[in-house]
Amino acid sequence: MTLVMTRLTPMTEADHKLVSDAVAAAEAHSAGEIVTIVTPRSDGYRDIALAWSALVAFLALAALEIAPGFYLALVERLLGLWAHEWTPRAVLGLALAVAALKFGGTWLILRFTPLGLWLTPRRIRNARVRDRALTCFRVGAESRTSGRTGVLIYLSLAEHRAEIIADAAIASKVSPETWGHAMKAMLDPLRQGRMAEGMAAAVAEVGKVLALHFPRAEGDINELPDRLIEV
Repeated sequence: MTLVMTRLTPMTEADHKLVSDAVAAAEAHSAGEIVTIVTPRSDGYRDIALAWSALVAFLALAALEIAPGFYLALVERLLGLWAHEWTPRAVLGLALAVAALKFGGTWLILRFTPLGLWLTPRRIRNARVRDRALTCFRVGAESRTSGRTGVLIYLSLAEHRAEIIADAAIASKVSPETWGHAMKAMLDPLRQGRMAEGMAAAVAEVGKVLALHFPRAEGDINELPDRLIEV
């Protein structure tokens, strides 16, 4: 689910405790195990920056090919050249220099400014967040409980997107649409920059679903850590 958020402040020790306490409270009434993860961003999108950089370099070469007189005259004015004679080798050198500068400049801009993420298509951002969430789920929750009752709540800040992924036993009884209540509960606090409260609210809603379908049995033990994980 894509979330609209204001600028978020770093998580404090009190924030971690708020989320951890919410997980402990939710698990007190259920056999489910909730894992919470927050990450600054889910991917570096280097391939997207590479594609845009290559496109910009190609367009620069295309412009030089379409209107060589204009651009060669522009270079002469910028460099203060007088009646410069452009040999094929000089033109080729200029083209390579322009392409390299365009490619390198675009790469740096897209890699180290928010523009790179903004120029990444939403479907790609969503897919990368989902893939990272699945990876975290497989490492931190999947098959790590005796009853296959682990649930991951994953929040990716740069992409403004959250994912909830459940282990096999839960997924067999709870449809993905059910987690919409948890997502909605997370949304309002996040819009106001209250990340920990949003995560805690989502945990509480997930806990209600787990308590309904997987009530806590006598002697049930805590199999996964309750703490909030930042990666």
